[in-house]
Amino acid sequence: MTQITPEALANVPSLDDLYEKLAPLSIGAGWNKPTPSLWPEPKSIFQPAHWSYGQAKGALDAAGRLIDTAQAERRNLILANPFEGNTYATTRTIVAAYQMIMPDEKARSHRHTPNALRLIIDTKPGVYSIVNGTQIEMLPGDVVLTPNWCWHGHRNDSGARAYWLDFLDAPLVQLLDPMFFEPYPGEFEEATNVAGNSPMCFRAADTVMRLKDSEQTPEAHYATQVELGDPALDTMGLHMISLAANRQTTPFRTTANNIYSVVSGTGSSTIGDKTFAWGPGDVLAAPAWATHSHKATTDAIVFRVTDEPMLQRLGFFR
Repeated sequence: MTQITPEALANVPSLDDLYEKLAPLSIGAGWNKPTPSLWPEPKSIFQPAHWSYGQAKGALDAAGRLIDTAQAERRNLILANPFEGNTYATTRTIVAAYQMIMPDEKARSHRHTPNALRLIIDTKPGVYSIVNGTQIEMLPGDVVLTPNWCWHGHRNDSGARAYWLDFLDAPLVQLLDPMFFEPYPGEFEEATNVAGNSPMCFRAADTVMRLKDSEQTPEAHYATQVELGDPALDTMGLHMISLAANRQTTPFRTTANNIYSVVSGTGSSTIGDKTFAWGPGDVLAAPAWATHSHKATTDAIVFRVTDEPMLQRLGFFR
């Protein structure tokens, strides 16, 4: 620590001298901050963004030729929000990534403090996750959970490549610092049982039936929506949304971060001052406080991942 006496500080002749002496002490004058620490409403450096599943699938197919699971913990493509300097987070608290495993391939087991889940895009029977010893089949439209510190690995015993979307609250854990990661001893956890109904999985057929049985509200903020879990994870809420063709949802904004991924159908979303056309498998980021709305051109189902449950518990949700 820089040696300067209290008396020397107390007797500086000017503010400039005071600032000069405070700097090496890692002390800043609160009235002379270069940028404010408080502001009247949320402002985010995260941008409205869209990612194409078609482009990601092409890149993953190339990666299937060029890298195997011995070289990579996961063969995935991270959807980094497009602001300068960012290489990881999709929104402030959540990262999304496309993942693919080849036929007869395993993605080795591990566990970590970030909560994780996956939305299945394109698989054939014979693709599954093993979560804490339970084998869970992964079919298109299913949502599979791997909460904080659960062992999980993936296996593809089908004859086709398998594609899905991963979502993790890893950016939040990085901000808060309690990051732990552990590889599974022996690399791949074998199944001790096969799940029929599992609290770690929400089946597409059940979700579609719930949407059909719900009151239809096509112009609500989230159109017709059902929640998966209550919430499914401590830090992330999961919802399926049914959008009616040629009906637009009411524009709104929220302090929650939202990531939307298209299960089926086509349409467009306006987020902030940008409009994005989308189709099956595409992903959209609606950062906190960005006004947004959706309009389907055909009947569509869209998956929403949000940090809303955490903000509600902290009293930060508006």
